[in-house]
Amino acid sequence: MSDDAPLDWIARAGKRAKGKRPEYFDDPAIDRLLSLATALASEVSVLRERLDTVERLLEAGGSLERRAIEEYVPDTAAGYERGVATKAYIARIMRGYQQEVEALEAADPPVQDWVEKLARE
Repeated sequence: MSDDAPLDWIARAGKRAKGKRPEYFDDPAIDRLLSLATALASEVSVLRERLDTVERLLEAGGSLERRAIEEYVPDTAAGYERGVATKAYIARIMRGYQQEVEALEAADPPVQDWVEKLARE
C-alpha cells in the first residue's frame, strides 16, 4: 500500500453521491441530523463486529495480530450470532420510529384508510 492510499480513500469517502439528496422532513437540518445518526449507527455496528472478531480470536489463541483481525472470516455459527445481534441493535435504534408506525397503524380510523381516500380524490 502506498503512502497516498489512505488519503485517496478519505477523498473518495467524502465525494457527493449522484442525484438529489432525499428529503424526508420540512426542515433540512432534521434530514442532516437523521443522516448523521444513521451514519453513526452504522459505524457502531461495524465496531461491534470488529470487537466480536477480536474477542473470538483472543479466545481461540490468546493473542493476535492486526492481520488476523483483517483476515478473519466468521464461521456459520458466528455469522448467525452476529446477524441476531445486529438485528437486535437495529431494533433498539429504530424503536422510536417503530412505535410511531404502530401508533399510526392503530389510529382510528387507520391511516391506510386516509391514504386510500386521498388517492381516490
